[in-house]
Amino acid sequence: MMLSENPEISRMKIVVLDGHTLNPGDMSWKGLEALGECRIYERTATEETVSRAANAEIVLTNKTVLSREIIEKLDALQYIGVLATGYNVVDIDAAGNRSILVSNVPTYGTESVAQMVFAHILNLTQNVGYHARTVSEGRWNQCPDFCFWDTPLIELQGLIMGIVGFGRIGQATAKLAQAFGMKVIAYDVTLPPEMPEGCEMVTLEDLFQMADVISLHCPLTPETENLINTQRLALMKPTAFLINTSRGPLVDEQALADALNNERLAGAGLDVLSVEPASEHNPLITAKNCYITPHIAWATRAARKRLLQVAVDNVTAYLAGKPQNVVNGV
Repeated sequence: MMLSENPEISRMKIVVLDGHTLNPGDMSWKGLEALGECRIYERTATEETVSRAANAEIVLTNKTVLSREIIEKLDALQYIGVLATGYNVVDIDAAGNRSILVSNVPTYGTESVAQMVFAHILNLTQNVGYHARTVSEGRWNQCPDFCFWDTPLIELQGLIMGIVGFGRIGQATAKLAQAFGMKVIAYDVTLPPEMPEGCEMVTLEDLFQMADVISLHCPLTPETENLINTQRLALMKPTAFLINTSRGPLVDEQALADALNNERLAGAGLDVLSVEPASEHNPLITAKNCYITPHIAWATRAARKRLLQVAVDNVTAYLAGKPQNVVNGV
């Protein structure tokens, strides 16, 4: 636990329940500490949440759950700041019933997440790490030719990129795809105010049938849970790749593992899973040509710095009586 207190500035009590993933020590909390009496915990177990947040008017959380039961026990609580874009860790109805304002940080990771999408795509199409390993293992030395590869090498120019969810991150991903010479098709339940040049909106069924790469950028809702299922995987080309940097439960993981293992799909790059950290029993851990990164698309230092600054700005705006990035309309 890190503790900092400056009662001369403000009597408002601020608690950060799980600050480590946002700031493991490479940034400063001074901006938040300047706003009140501030306690910052690296991690908080469920059974510790009420005692740690008991007297706080302001509570910030990343992944520590603030359920109805917990919120009802926090008598002093006035404001919840989510240190992320998704706010499903907070019982919004329970907060609203208490007139507790909830805000999030909606835009900090756009470029970093889009970058991770292409890290996965380039890994699947070029196998850079794998081929670098073959050099270390001496396989190039033993090759009778001047070059060596033993997996397909795929050029992106001319391939079709299908983007499901065409908000900020989806559009940033589209821009990168176009830079690689890919044709971009997209699906969203809501049309963007202005369609980016060279991108085409299509039906979800057409997108799954046409795309060489599908990248998911939609929120998790009852309608999008298991969006990637046996039926939709069957629509995809056997040569296609699936990328998910959005939410793990968008994917029926057993269905995807079966498609990969039966070579109904060429590969997958995933930064999120339905249970995190990953369960050792998750079928995707051992699936063919499936590469999983540990939920780090958001975590570049540049993105985390933006996240922390917006979180501080949100608290500052709340204290000034002009709340911003409010998600529950209180």
